[in-house]
Amino acid sequence: MITLHTWTTPNGRKPIILLEELGVPYETAPVDIGSGAQFDPEFLKLSPNNKIPAIVDDEAEGGALSLFESGAILTYLADKYGKFLPPSGPARWQAMQWLHWQIGGLGPMLGQLGYFAQQDDAFGLERFVKEGGRLLTVLDTQLGRSEYVAGDEYTIADIACYPWIMAASERLPEMLAESLGKPNLQRWLSLVGARPAVQAGMKWKPRG
Repeated sequence: MITLHTWTTPNGRKPIILLEELGVPYETAPVDIGSGAQFDPEFLKLSPNNKIPAIVDDEAEGGALSLFESGAILTYLADKYGKFLPPSGPARWQAMQWLHWQIGGLGPMLGQLGYFAQQDDAFGLERFVKEGGRLLTVLDTQLGRSEYVAGDEYTIADIACYPWIMAASERLPEMLAESLGKPNLQRWLSLVGARPAVQAGMKWKPRG
């Protein structure tokens, strides 16, 4: 059984979407980051960087395996079950480069914009509005060349990007209106958002 330690953030939703897409059994262990649960000693054994998500796969090859960092989790699950990431060749590396683009650029920059949107810091806000818009334009340009982020097949690169752009659409619509409204991006949001597994992942909430 796979146990996913997660919360209702863009990064936290990525592995839920993939697990739903895979249709494999899993259970969730909510980590309430608003109350500081990410600093609990037991959670830190799984994720020493005190960030969600993390997984424990009790049926991993060679014995139980724990992993943190959303990109590593997506890659591991896609490889384990042989879906949503080509096993080799150029298509695999196209997906991997866009996955890392999200991890190293889109996510952190939109996250910083969300932070500075709540601060009295005009310089920081201007910087991250500009950078967030630039990254969304990069993605829109790429989506003008192919149906999905990494090509003509749906991959973990799409799963990684989607929750972040939806969060920006919901929380920062005025600041990023021009970039979010670009046609290729809107086409892709509708395409990915229509998938039942994506809808399930985006709706996930801890019980109780």
